[in-house]
Amino acid sequence: MQKISPFLWFDGNAEEAVNFYASVFPNATIGKILRSSKAGPGREAHVLTVSFELEGQQFTALNGGPQFKFTEAVSFTVSCNDQAEVDYYWDCLSEGGEPRQCGWLKDRFGVFWQITPVRLIELMNDPDPDVAGRVATTMMSMEKFDIAGIERAAKGI
Repeated sequence: MQKISPFLWFDGNAEEAVNFYASVFPNATIGKILRSSKAGPGREAHVLTVSFELEGQQFTALNGGPQFKFTEAVSFTVSCNDQAEVDYYWDCLSEGGEPRQCGWLKDRFGVFWQITPVRLIELMNDPDPDVAGRVATTMMSMEKFDIAGIERAAKGI
């Protein structure tokens, strides 16, 4: 068990969200589902928490109610090796959600993700400041990342 893991607060749809995430990520497992007892909290047999794992990262989803919403202040990055991965995760996670600038999106449950090509990070760390600057400028103009466009920017094309 991980010593530290994210605890995600949902408004009554934690189990639906977990099932969705498990369908998106190929290395996903759904763990224990804790339900309310007669003593509560909430309605008897109502889902309280769902433990799950995505790509080796453990999470807990909580049906906590409408008091708190997700914000960009806490988000998850998905590192992608190629454009096919960028397209897959972007398309799946943005469906019913909202695309944002620089590879960010808010999914239909309100959780924020950044779908990031590994190549982008490599080029942003290029020792040539002109290359890194062109890549950063190009990145800022994109919603979903286009690796070919990022490569062209790196070359000054």
